[in-house]
Amino acid sequence: MSNASAASSGLPVGRGLLYLIIAGVAWGTAGAVAALAYGVSDLGPVALSFWRCASGLVLLAAVRLLRPRTRTAARGPLGRTVWRAGVTGLGLAVFQTGYFAAVRSTGLAVATVVTLGAGPVLVALGARLTLRERLGRGGTVAVVGALAGLGVLTLGGGGSAVRPWGVLCGLASAAGGSAMTLLTRRWGRDGEADAAATSVGVFAVTSALLLPFALAEGLVPHTVEPGLLLWLLAYLAAVPTALAYALYFAGAAAVRSATVSVIMLLEPVSAAVLAVTLLGEHLTAPTLLGTFLMLGSVTGLAVAETRAVRRGEPVPV
Repeated sequence: MSNASAASSGLPVGRGLLYLIIAGVAWGTAGAVAALAYGVSDLGPVALSFWRCASGLVLLAAVRLLRPRTRTAARGPLGRTVWRAGVTGLGLAVFQTGYFAAVRSTGLAVATVVTLGAGPVLVALGARLTLRERLGRGGTVAVVGALAGLGVLTLGGGGSAVRPWGVLCGLASAAGGSAMTLLTRRWGRDGEADAAATSVGVFAVTSALLLPFALAEGLVPHTVEPGLLLWLLAYLAAVPTALAYALYFAGAAAVRSATVSVIMLLEPVSAAVLAVTLLGEHLTAPTLLGTFLMLGSVTGLAVAETRAVRRGEPVPV
């Protein structure tokens, strides 16, 4: 990506990287919140995903209506905007439900490795084929380091059974997330990336797709602590959903797709930190090593891309 490409998205690369880092960390808090919600209610994963998306949609729509009108990136015809929101919303629905299905089938460790580990590979291949982006030697090293860290982080405890159906669900989830990243990046290049409008449209589509499955699972939860559950759902809607996805769509339009996929590996890192500090899980040596490898890879990619743009050098594409 060059300076001209960054300009077309309307966001400096440095700020896009910051947005993506905040989004990745915020997403990592969603798992801890979900675990707490499961502990105080009978909510299922699909119903929880629906409430997360539907509540986030309300917040994003309210912010969009209340904020001052400013010039944003150019947008294409209404029909194309609707189509793009539909495709991205489908990708988000597949990403969320595929991951939950993989966790249920083959366990958290294997599902995380398959979903988040396959994501950067699929994005790198897709970006090469559709966007003419290439990692370069430094980027390849960073991706390998990030995947190694993810493997150490999630498989350090060992003992997880690998089931083919769970692996397929994890790969489907990775494909959905990778499609979102690639499409957002491509539209950012075209100068048609309005993050606020994109987020609202995507969450509207995703909520509609999840609703029938949530109704079948049980939409209204039963709980003995309704106040706590409401606070948990409010946080889930506001921070790792409305805020994080708005930042993600804005940042992903300005930063290389492969870099986006690696930075998003911050999600399991922040989840591991919360598991120790909030849920009382034991901090193991593999957890520390995996976290170090992943943070190092993310930092290396972010610094390299920012320096290249500041020097006026084209980032490899």
